[in-house]
Amino acid sequence: MSRIGKLPVAIPSGVTITVDSEVITVKGPKGELTVPHLSDVTVAEEDGKMIVTRKDDERIAKAQHGLQRSLLNNAVEGVTKGFEKKLEVNGVGFRVAMSGADLEMQLGFSHPVKYKAPEGVQIATNKMEITVSGIDKQQVGQAAAEIRALKKPEPYKGKGIKYAGEQILRKAGKAGK
Repeated sequence: MSRIGKLPVAIPSGVTITVDSEVITVKGPKGELTVPHLSDVTVAEEDGKMIVTRKDDERIAKAQHGLQRSLLNNAVEGVTKGFEKKLEVNGVGFRVAMSGADLEMQLGFSHPVKYKAPEGVQIATNKMEITVSGIDKQQVGQAAAEIRALKKPEPYKGKGIKYAGEQILRKAGKAGK
């Protein structure tokens, strides 16, 4: 039995879940998300909780059991609380600012770098910190990864864009004579 799959998903007040043959729709105070309904598992509501069960003990059913529960739990958490990732920008001359809905950055290149946030993702800046937030966990993580990829932190001085709390392995520079 899947350790994650057997855990029930609690349904907070204000959240409605509609199970269809193709998709599962989760509506809450922050918005609406759809999750694919995987073929080898069934999702049912029992006294305020969603229970995910697999149809048989085939390998694909075992794999989909935990996946379906995690996707459903992330959707419920997204429409109630939302998700957020913080990024830190380190470097001399590096600047971060919002221009309308776009993120505009000076990252040591000869030109400014602009990043347009995907639909459903909000970006905010505070000095040298970027906050990516939204209701879809996958979209928030993808947007944060794309911003980080614009200037990854380098191992000698640590300049670049890193996740808040991320440890950068530092290398020693050249050994002098």
